[in-house]
Amino acid sequence: MSATISTSTAASGRVAASAPAPSYLGILRGELLKIARMRLVWLMTLLFAGVNFAPYLFYLATPGVKNGLQNQPATLLFAEMGRALLVVRVFGGIYILMLTALLVGIEYQNGTIRVLLARGVGRLHLLSAKLLALAVVALGLIIGGVLLNALLFVGTVLALVHNLSVMSALTGALWNQAWLYALTVAISMGTSILLAAAATVLGRSLAFGLGIAIAWFPVDNLSTILLLLANRFTNNDFWLKISAYLLGPNLNAMAGVVVPARALTIHGEKGVQTVTQPAATLGIQPFVPVDGTHTLVVTLIYALIFAVVAAVIMWRRDVLE
Repeated sequence: MSATISTSTAASGRVAASAPAPSYLGILRGELLKIARMRLVWLMTLLFAGVNFAPYLFYLATPGVKNGLQNQPATLLFAEMGRALLVVRVFGGIYILMLTALLVGIEYQNGTIRVLLARGVGRLHLLSAKLLALAVVALGLIIGGVLLNALLFVGTVLALVHNLSVMSALTGALWNQAWLYALTVAISMGTSILLAAAATVLGRSLAFGLGIAIAWFPVDNLSTILLLLANRFTNNDFWLKISAYLLGPNLNAMAGVVVPARALTIHGEKGVQTVTQPAATLGIQPFVPVDGTHTLVVTLIYALIFAVVAAVIMWRRDVLE
């Protein structure tokens, strides 16, 4: 009897050992299905859509919007482009931070990471599949947010001026500015994914990863107040220069310095004046002047650090849970 059991056990072990490891596409598909089955994801998606929808209710009740559509359509289109993509960046960033911490941290919380690794899934394959799935979601948020805002804007225009003649103001320059702004949104979301992933893998905890991911940017932005106070007490500009190397302020400033400003000609009491209309931004920015290259390089360095931390810890640290 015992010999039979031993033979059966050995045979089962050989079958398990010879079973092929899941393919990378299979792992990626599994992560996408896992995201699609999360109720919280659908709730956050509805909230994201609602946040994008809300401003258009105010537009319908604001007389200045109708006047702008009739008299300065290009100016209003540029401003609306920046506002819409700014909303996508801010609230899409919160969405993707929470989802990243959830997707990575749930494996530690439920102990399923041991099962996945035991099935032959490579550590870095698992992490990269999760990051790629999150990148797909982030891209979907950007595309979905842009399409939703475009439909809502067209509906608002029809409701206010009853025609779409304003769309003739969509020049090639405006399209180029929109693409550049969308690129800055994608960079911001990609960095947010790496930040949340690094924090979650470091703490091996959903709660830790979510806490660090959500707190990072508020702390990053509010720390500039301490730098400003240090500058006031010491009269040393060194403290202000540090703000140029913080991630949050650089992401806040990125669109305004990467997207070319729009030149406006104003006819006033002082004659004809030319002013610039920068792309919409939000949040605390560096206290010293920065350009587009600076913000992109600083963001790239942070992104590489987050990626290396997540990959090295996932690869080297033993799973003890």
